Amino acid sequence: MRVFIDGESGTVGLNIRERLNKYTDIELLKIDPELSENADERKKFLNRADIAFLCLPDEIAKESVALIDSTGNITTRIIDASTAHRTHPDWTYGFPELSKAHEEQIRTSKRVATPGCYASGFIALVYPLVSGGLLSADSLISCFGISGYSGAGKAFIDEYQGDLMTRNPELASARLYALAQSHKHQPEMRAVCGLTYDPMFNPVIDDYYSGMIVNIPLMKPNFTACDVRELYKKHYSGTRVELKNSDVTFLAANTLAGSDGMELYVFSDPNSERILLSARFDNLGKGASGAAVQCFEIMQK
Repeated sequence: MRVFIDGESGTVGLNIRERLNKYTDIELLKIDPELSENADERKKFLNRADIAFLCLPDEIAKESVALIDSTGNITTRIIDASTAHRTHPDWTYGFPELSKAHEEQIRTSKRVATPGCYASGFIALVYPLVSGGLLSADSLISCFGISGYSGAGKAFIDEYQGDLMTRNPELASARLYALAQSHKHQPEMRAVCGLTYDPMFNPVIDDYYSGMIVNIPLMKPNFTACDVRELYKKHYSGTRVELKNSDVTFLAANTLAGSDGMELYVFSDPNSERILLSARFDNLGKGASGAAVQCFEIMQK
């Protein structure tokens, strides 16, 4: 199997390449770095590949798809890690834990768009509640979370890893962003979960490399924490998403750095009047390159 990573030099692309190094039955096509932005050269590699990973800005990802489609190529299958196609009706959303039927769609799809990192945690927590009938589609949902700086892209990584004596002192603090409620993950959060409204979303970036926690607070729900645990336990049985005991005092965001799994927690007061749902995972693992390679493995079966 011939595999090409378009945008290999970025954080996600490098992580995908590292994960693919363990496979002995694939040929990893390698473009000359000096020609990696040349459309004609990329077109050759994209159309030679059996599976192409797109680790690119949205507009360049769309260009790559066009470089394949314009040739009438129906052979190359695409796994897009950008935001460009996550809500596109002709693309399969790359979160196999949604359902067995959805995993089968990924297996046979020509076009798979993998989730955003925050969206992965949100969807893991909310999708089963909506599909299982505990939450209505028109529920007003708030979401807050924290991530390491590796999810912000190469420029931010360089800034955070710069000289501690000369870099912006604000980088040493957790920083709230997407204050105007226009984060690029909100459309897929809404669409995949079948929600009527975008969630209120408050992400935080902090001064550590990778790992994240996504949280959903629920006030006076018409179900109990036990109901949620039972639903999660059934929905995620045998998957990479694992329901954990909620008897912890602290939940560190970087515990699963380097892992491709996800942990779910259901916290509540004794009467379940206040329930906190938490998903912990690695923004580069289950939240990005690990998720893309997971879809790759499914598409090979």
